[in-house]
Amino acid sequence: MKIFDNSSTITGFILLGFPCPREEQVLLFVLFSAVYLLTLMGNGSIICAVRWDQRLRTPMYILLANFSFLEICYVTSTVPNMLANILSDTKVISFSGCFLQFYFFFSLGSTECFFLAIMAFDYLAICRPLHYPTIMTGRLCPNLVVGCWGLGFLWFLIPIIIISQMSFCGSRIIDHFLCDPGPLLTLTCTRMPVIELTSSTLSSLLLFIPFLCIMVFYALVIQAVLRVPTTTGQRKAFSTCGSHLAVVSLFHGSVMVMYVSPTSEHKAGMHKIITLFYSVVTPLINPVIYSLRNKDMKDAIKKLVGLWTVWLSCLEHHPVTKGLQLPFPVRRHT
Repeated sequence: MKIFDNSSTITGFILLGFPCPREEQVLLFVLFSAVYLLTLMGNGSIICAVRWDQRLRTPMYILLANFSFLEICYVTSTVPNMLANILSDTKVISFSGCFLQFYFFFSLGSTECFFLAIMAFDYLAICRPLHYPTIMTGRLCPNLVVGCWGLGFLWFLIPIIIISQMSFCGSRIIDHFLCDPGPLLTLTCTRMPVIELTSSTLSSLLLFIPFLCIMVFYALVIQAVLRVPTTTGQRKAFSTCGSHLAVVSLFHGSVMVMYVSPTSEHKAGMHKIITLFYSVVTPLINPVIYSLRNKDMKDAIKKLVGLWTVWLSCLEHHPVTKGLQLPFPVRRHT
């Protein structure tokens, strides 16, 4: 990668992030820190619940636990660096750091698209209970998980490698809080229409192929649910699938507005807001959607909280820690 710039003091790109007064930046730092911690706690709770509750050792919940782990990785690829950037005076990110973030952010986003598709396939299989054990076998589920991670991390690999080898001119200022291909390509010394077309094509295929698969799966799901003889059974089936459909709508809807809308490249402020929504907000609310609409998951999380409380109570009364002051209250059971 070649850099042509009159300044020799800058050793990377400058991420403008959220230009505002210092007091507002501190508020943003506190807000995003709280959102990040809540995201880790929410998705981590789902992972622990699936790990410790034997009733949740089914393909549907195993996929959900892997999806929660993916969400943790996804939000971690942006928020820690964004928090450091908010408090930074220079706003500089190294070239290697920029392209690593570029790679991991888009690879994890690609993996999420594939995960949402196979989770819809699992819901379709659930609608055929007599054939479910033969459809979603013990080998197919982990193979689907590995396939999603592998395909996700290979999808944008070649374009990212090519872009990282290009020459960059000018101020190297990126009006964003992360390294996004749109602002990066505007900083190249020469326009590369082939690379821009390739990136746009890969993005469109990544969004529409899994989305069309999800729509086909859900059409079949609805057809199967309507055959359920009781209204209670239909309501339960729609409630189970509704949480996943809500997550699909939030993620795919915001990403399509971002990368498919003809006006998506015009306003940097709107660009940042939409990116914040699908990269930070959706990982926060996904655990809420899945847990509130799923009785088994709610019961497992309540059980997990109860075990955690008992463990803290035992820790407080242990001879080694009895004299220590725990930094949090412990609810006692009578």
